[in-house]
Amino acid sequence: MASTASTFDVSSAGLVIRPVQPTIGAEVEGVDLSRPLTDELRTAIRAALLKWKVLFFRDQSIDDAQQAAFAANFGPLYTHPTTRHDPANKEVHAIAAREDREYEKKLGYKLRAGEAYHTDTSWRLVPTWGAVLRDVNLPEVGGDTIWVDANLAYETLSPELKARLEGRHVTHNFVPALELSGHDYPIVAHRIVRTHRETGQKILWVNFSQQPQILGLELSESRELLEEVLRQYKRPDLQARFSWRPGTVAFWDNRATVHFAVRNYGDFPRELHRILIADEPLWTDL
Repeated sequence: MASTASTFDVSSAGLVIRPVQPTIGAEVEGVDLSRPLTDELRTAIRAALLKWKVLFFRDQSIDDAQQAAFAANFGPLYTHPTTRHDPANKEVHAIAAREDREYEKKLGYKLRAGEAYHTDTSWRLVPTWGAVLRDVNLPEVGGDTIWVDANLAYETLSPELKARLEGRHVTHNFVPALELSGHDYPIVAHRIVRTHRETGQKILWVNFSQQPQILGLELSESRELLEEVLRQYKRPDLQARFSWRPGTVAFWDNRATVHFAVRNYGDFPRELHRILIADEPLWTDL
């Protein structure tokens, strides 16, 4: 069932919404994220997020504390166990290219280039529902982020593939990364086709950065089906590819999307700061 936020008239709050793709991604004007949000603005932003799945705010001048204050309007903040953070602002996680490359070398398995489409914290039984990301150090050229409309990825599957995926569970294995950081958590499996509780949309939801495997199938069939999912994620007509510039903040619904960071900037020490938003279980299958 649609929530009150999903039917809210965002224009009444003074927001200007400029879609970047027909079903996913929109730039938002009319709000200063350095200032506290009114109830009306908070409801309008959440309504826009449910519709467009990822929102982009340009020309924002905010620091870590203001970023955290904005994110906290939408739920409790989650401290990730493996990403670098300032002890004074533990909810703010540094997403740094150099550290990511070093980290991946230690994992014990290699991700195929260009295929690490993922959603954050899917290794948890109840993943974080939203994320707020802002630029800290950007290359002059390159470093885009791609978000995929995971509902449209499902809807454009063939009827045969929908039937083969329905009811199946896929593993999200973050154990090697957690062990490197001295943490422990079991391997979790989520349904590949999930239902978004607030919008009712069906979501095609696989994390290709965490050694996915479909349970109850031979490995060959699991690989075949996962290749079909990955082929969907790579379709340009299902994506919003966003170019960063100084003063940008992105806010996305982690339940409705997968994303991919494009690493085409060489050794430049690109860095962004991310905040994850936790919530009560919002999936109909939990």
